[in-house]
Amino acid sequence: MANKYLYITLLAILGFNGEAQALSNLFAAADGEDTHSAPRLVVGITIDRLRSDFLEAYAPLYTERGFRLLMQEGRVYSNVAYPFTPVDRASAIAAVTTGTTPYYNNIGGVQWLNRETLRPIGCVDDPRYPGLLTTDNGSPAHIATSTLGDELKLATDGKAIVYAIAPWRDAAVLSAGHAADLALWIDYAQGSWCTSQYYTQTAPQWVRTFNRQHGTIRQHERTNLEVTELAEQCVAGTFIGRDDVTDLLWLTYDAGVELTNSQQTTEETYVQLDISISQLINYVEQKLGRDNVVFFVTGTGSRESASKTAYETYRIPTGTFYMNRAANLLNMYLGALWGSDNYVEATYRQQIFLNRKLLDTKKADWSQVLTQCQEIVAMMDGVSNVYTSLQLLTSQSPEFQKMRMGIAPRHCGDLMIEVAPGWSIMNEDTQENIAPSASQAPFPLIVYGNGTQAERITTPITTDRIAPTICSAIHIRAPNASTAAPLF
Repeated sequence: MANKYLYITLLAILGFNGEAQALSNLFAAADGEDTHSAPRLVVGITIDRLRSDFLEAYAPLYTERGFRLLMQEGRVYSNVAYPFTPVDRASAIAAVTTGTTPYYNNIGGVQWLNRETLRPIGCVDDPRYPGLLTTDNGSPAHIATSTLGDELKLATDGKAIVYAIAPWRDAAVLSAGHAADLALWIDYAQGSWCTSQYYTQTAPQWVRTFNRQHGTIRQHERTNLEVTELAEQCVAGTFIGRDDVTDLLWLTYDAGVELTNSQQTTEETYVQLDISISQLINYVEQKLGRDNVVFFVTGTGSRESASKTAYETYRIPTGTFYMNRAANLLNMYLGALWGSDNYVEATYRQQIFLNRKLLDTKKADWSQVLTQCQEIVAMMDGVSNVYTSLQLLTSQSPEFQKMRMGIAPRHCGDLMIEVAPGWSIMNEDTQENIAPSASQAPFPLIVYGNGTQAERITTPITTDRIAPTICSAIHIRAPNASTAAPLF
């Protein structure tokens, strides 16, 4: 602090503004103070299935003001991963916006099994709040923690504006958070951008105008471009980013090729995505000023897996694990101990749900039952590992850490099955066929704007550090379950 007395004396001697301001910035930087004010607008961008290797591979094809600008002038972390498994779009977006994992934020996937009804439930399903311009209901009620947008609302006494726009309902609602002003997504059946009565009783005029201008047929090929165009309509038709209170606009794009319902290649997808990002950056910076906006871009970490047919074609070891057969075998084993009955209530994805009430009536030792079932399933063909809920909820062993952080205790199964590499999981009741993959494709985090210094960092980082980093940059506290340190 001794430097500050010297600094005050020098300011008095200099006596004019130019040198005084320059010296003020110099000593503030020396003392570790932030010389940049908080931005008027934070634009968060999550890109489903974005991959660092593809992003780099198609770099020569990009425009000057899209991905190329972000990678050249932004702070780029090229090796980002999620600290839990499995990862899908919903669990990924919830992890980024809450700064924590499904174990704490309760969002373990796009859907999970409701133990009471034994039916799948969507992560944002909420019949209390019907849709507007859609038959889908929805709210963020299942998110068990605060989000980046929530903390921004709290820090500004509700003055901050928080909007989220995404092609999918789960992405829009999860990125918006509890306190958002609006979440918008596409209802492909109705042919419109829509929302829920959780946010408003009437869809805003600028949304209705956009729907009229773009018709009622949503073309998958234009999804990313429509996200950008609706974001532009949002900036033009609202007060977002117009005052000194920081606002948040969270957008979701898609880098997967199958969404397009065409023969579009990965290269074409990234080039078109670059055009959408370029258009967004140009528009927002022209409207609000480059120094008033900070962008951060990251991916969901989810990736397409090779099909069983593709593995068989090239004689790569593969197979199918049938959940129903595993359930039948467990019913036979437990029936031999306590009499024939339905000891397995349901199977969902790679989880088995045991009938806890029935086993209680049999006076069965719950820990022993789990261990016995685990041993039986572990001996089946194609099984790499089996975890019990008791193991994941009580063990502190690093061996279980990623799987433990990937479950939501409120609705996880009693047995979680990990199949061998190349194997798929088939549920004959639901006809659902999933192909898990242990391999991860690194994706980036890019922070650009509002004085961010260009830098490239290859050191691996995890997504739980994104929310606290953005919160630090805009001078608010991190979400209430976020314990990771900011990146800068």
